[in-house]
Amino acid sequence: MRFEILRLDDVDGTPVDSTVVDAASVNRIVQQAAAIGQRIWIRPADVTAS
Repeated sequence: MRFEILRLDDVDGTPVDSTVVDAASVNRIVQQAAAIGQRIWIRPADVTAS
């Protein structure tokens, strides 16, 4: 499964940028964000047929 991780603005919480990662990478990214106090939002990535 893939997840979209959005980095949120520190002031108003609006999304600043996003990346799509696999499930194995989510924990590492959460740990990094927690270490620096970064606000993130994690949601399942849109899966579209190509």
